[in-house]
Amino acid sequence: MASPDKIIQTLKDKFPKKLLGTRVWRSEATVTLEPGLLVDVCRFLKADPQMRFNILRDLTAVDYETFWNGTSGRASLTAFGSPLPPEAHTRPAEDEGGWSTEAGKRWRFEVVYHLFSLPKKHRVRLKVPLPRRNPSVPTLAGVWLSANWYEREVWDMFGIHFEGHPDLKRLLMYEEFEGHPLRKDYPYDRRQPLIGPQN
Repeated sequence: MASPDKIIQTLKDKFPKKLLGTRVWRSEATVTLEPGLLVDVCRFLKADPQMRFNILRDLTAVDYETFWNGTSGRASLTAFGSPLPPEAHTRPAEDEGGWSTEAGKRWRFEVVYHLFSLPKKHRVRLKVPLPRRNPSVPTLAGVWLSANWYEREVWDMFGIHFEGHPDLKRLLMYEEFEGHPLRKDYPYDRRQPLIGPQN
């Protein structure tokens, strides 16, 4: 079993200066990375003898649309899900490391992957930030088969596209459903087309 610090250091050594951020909180490692690096990192984490992350335990997404209001709140878009300290609830200076309104406009979604190693008994969380327009990330269906339905669910609920997915279609909603119901801007009172029995 590798410690969270060891997992992060291993990734830093393998992908020097390519990770967007790392964090250890409550004995769990979190690594934030760009979409283009995702497949390489996951293939490494699965194949490396010291890592052996053989299970994609969960895959989900977060929509930060209402988290950043651009006036009074401080988004966690550079911390990517880290808890905010009290001093964070003040408007930051524009030159404070990415805490600008532009950052809030640039990133809206996060895809979150939870990996577990059955033989090593350790875990890691990967986060991939995505822009508000045409959010897209490479599929992991070729690395872990379980990614197939997880990614379909995220596509269905959030409208995040998974490039190269073998069969990206809705999983929970019907095909005629319009929109993606877990997006923060989805109207709660929207009426959907009624679909009758199809013979």
